Amino acid sequence: MTRKGTLYAIGVGPGDPELISLKAVRILKQVAVVYAASSTKNTYSLAEKIVSPYLKEGVRVVRLNFPMTRDKKKLSQAWENNTRQIVNSLKDGNDAAFITLGDPMTYSTFGYIMRAIKQGYPEIAVSIIPGITSYQAGAAAAGRVLAEAEESFAVISGALGAKKLKEVIAHADSVVMLKVYRNFREILDTLSHLELGASSVLISQCGLEGEKISRDLQEHNGSIPPYLSLLLIKKRDR
Repeated sequence: MTRKGTLYAIGVGPGDPELISLKAVRILKQVAVVYAASSTKNTYSLAEKIVSPYLKEGVRVVRLNFPMTRDKKKLSQAWENNTRQIVNSLKDGNDAAFITLGDPMTYSTFGYIMRAIKQGYPEIAVSIIPGITSYQAGAAAAGRVLAEAEESFAVISGALGAKKLKEVIAHADSVVMLKVYRNFREILDTLSHLELGASSVLISQCGLEGEKISRDLQEHNGSIPPYLSLLLIKKRDR
């Protein structure tokens, strides 16, 4: 029986090419093909740009299209097609990597691919290499402690607005809110209502050209931050 290759899920960090692990670099230099997720509306891949200095000569890089939609049928079809493409490349024994911004287990497209492989192709070995998340890099850039002593912090998505923030803030000392750009005005209004605006920090383009750390959120009133933006929210600012 022919040995099948291993699929490595590699977290490449938030943007700075130096924030990638030595293990990730070692695996990237060994695999035969590298897969990167991209939107059907955008052929650019930031994850691909991050790893480009570490790829061996001649390695094949494939962008997998994932539609930006909530249509479950379209999403399911995309996951199935992309999973099949990955699995086919592993059948001859060659290893492959699926690169993802931040960490593969945190708000990553890879989670869907992993489930599809486990369900449909259980014989395929999957190895996960963690990466530095955007909020870890953001906290470092802003000098903001996420939690200490007996404090707790929560990580939530702002993709659907501020509802989750209202639910979570009562149970955590700090909240990291990712994907804030689309509903930023609503989120700002909620922070103001909860009297949390003064103790919140907005971080955009962390580790990339144009990185910006905003401690006065009112300067963004009426404007929308870049796509790669997150909020660090603390109940009390020490």
